[in-house]
Amino acid sequence: MPPTLVNDTLGRAMHDLRISVTDRCNFRCPYCMPEEAFGERYQFVAKTELLDFEEIERLTRVFVSLGVAKIRITGGEPLLRSRIERLIARLGAIEGLEDLALTTNGFLLAEGAAKLASAGLQRVTVSLDSLDDAVYRQMNGRNFGVARVLEGIEAASAAGMGPVKLNCVAVRGLNDSGIVDLARRFKGTDTIIRFIEFMDVGNRNSWTAADVMTGAEIFELIDAAWPLEAVEPNYAGEVASRFRYRDGSGEIGIIAPVSWPFCGGCTRARLSTDGRLVTCLFASAGLDLRTPLRRGAGDDELAEIITGAWATRDDRYSEQRAAVEAGGRPSEDSKLEMHHLGG
Repeated sequence: MPPTLVNDTLGRAMHDLRISVTDRCNFRCPYCMPEEAFGERYQFVAKTELLDFEEIERLTRVFVSLGVAKIRITGGEPLLRSRIERLIARLGAIEGLEDLALTTNGFLLAEGAAKLASAGLQRVTVSLDSLDDAVYRQMNGRNFGVARVLEGIEAASAAGMGPVKLNCVAVRGLNDSGIVDLARRFKGTDTIIRFIEFMDVGNRNSWTAADVMTGAEIFELIDAAWPLEAVEPNYAGEVASRFRYRDGSGEIGIIAPVSWPFCGGCTRARLSTDGRLVTCLFASAGLDLRTPLRRGAGDDELAEIITGAWATRDDRYSEQRAAVEAGGRPSEDSKLEMHHLGG
């Protein structure tokens, strides 16, 4: 049967679902899980509160019945979730699902790429904030070198999960001097790098507008080295603005929710680590799906709960932020943390 489509109050359909399978991570990146806030005493979600693979599969089937066609597995660091390939195989078998991807910091990817591809993972995105070992060690907060991540990227490509996409969060004064180096390293390959503005996600990453390298600044840096031209989006709701090198040697993406808000086309729902439906990356709360799931709710009831939440959705945080004075925030409400939502 065709999916039952539902639009929110701004006419945005639910097309993408990001599933956070763990809130744990082996990195402590300053823009997501800074070490000073997520140290040894930090209390992560208890195992009993995590959705198990059967529960994730069941909810995913309901989401697909409501129009979701793209799934991305996230974390925390999803490769820390034991036997994650078993979940990949379960999700890959869902009829109507068109795209199954995973975002990782890449540290464990080299040893797991072939197994993930065999399970049915179609695409992988790797976070890579710098090629400079000293900067990279500072940004991952664990003193890990970049070589192991580069090996993971090569392994993913060799396993057939290309084109591999890379995410670089650009923070002024921290890794902005390496933006052109990153572009140079992957120019002329089938790897696509996307540069992301530093976002005010969560409450603990000490975000200020002064630290944001804007999309326009990133574009100007790369365009000065190798002229760029805009490319049409791959699909409606794509968050990355696409640019290709005029010499035909590939493309880059720029994701700029601070300076170029794209709320109007946002089609993403998120399933948090503890089973909440979250309708915006900057949300302060989510709708509990785990409780009705565990008390025996049928698929129709779950679909009704999800539909009701999406149909009343009016989130447009980034557009609201853009409307206030520079450096301000549209709301002082406490927001959910990035590692529960997967970005």
